[in-house]
Amino acid sequence: MTAPQTTLTLPAPAKLNRMLHITGRRADGYHELQTLFQFLDHGDTLHFSLRDDGKIHLTPALPEVATEANLIVRAARMLQTDRGCRLGADIRLDKRLPMGGGLGGGSSNAATTLLALNHLWQLGLSQAQLAELGLSLGADVPVFVHGHAAWAEGIGERLTPVELDTPWFVVLHPGIAVATASVFNAPQLTRDTPHISMARALQGGAPAWRNDCQATVCERYPEVAKALDWLSGLAPTMLTGTGACLFARLTDERQADSILQRVGSDWHAFKAKGCNLSPLHAALGCHVTPAKGQAEHH
Repeated sequence: MTAPQTTLTLPAPAKLNRMLHITGRRADGYHELQTLFQFLDHGDTLHFSLRDDGKIHLTPALPEVATEANLIVRAARMLQTDRGCRLGADIRLDKRLPMGGGLGGGSSNAATTLLALNHLWQLGLSQAQLAELGLSLGADVPVFVHGHAAWAEGIGERLTPVELDTPWFVVLHPGIAVATASVFNAPQLTRDTPHISMARALQGGAPAWRNDCQATVCERYPEVAKALDWLSGLAPTMLTGTGACLFARLTDERQADSILQRVGSDWHAFKAKGCNLSPLHAALGCHVTPAKGQAEHH
């Protein structure tokens, strides 16, 4: 009989919003949107070790976030409470993704934690159950739990798996953090983009895609505008999420390397390839694309 697994190391990949339309604002303040999520083969790494005393211990501490407020710890405690689980975990985070960058780092960390501890604690929850739990931590958590590129609607939680092109990207961080709330509360933010069908969005393709938050972010954060102007001169460039990160879609890896050599010392940049299957799910051996019914949440 195989002994239960006691350690697990898994990626928490970045995401890009290949397009982002803001179509309305709900009475509770949340924004209705339409977006295309895609993963990158670049992100944070989480290391999990089983504990039998119920304690959740996260290292290292992040100066910007109180430990108990960290989405990793919140995800672990939520899973414990929901299942009445008395096991715990030591969790070590290798942080590579910038905070306030629009790459979904915190949500990705939470999703990796839910999937990892569901496995280590042998809880047997489905992806749909884990995604439902994760939604209370953030609207982006479900797409990371399901692990496939997706067309998203609602506040980003209604997901339909899609196959997108998988080019190389250069992702540029201008050295600042953008507060998502400040963008979504900005009076000048466009909130009335007409709804379009998923088929129309996909048919239009990358040249037609845009991010409705980009103009507002550039107006409020001159550093983002400066970085966008520079990178746009080299390749088609767009803001991801509410920023601060920008991504350039490239023809090949050689073009990515060429751009990286030209990035100034004030900015941080990396190259990555787009992925339709999340590197997290590839690592877990989840090679089956979820059926539409499994991936949708209403």
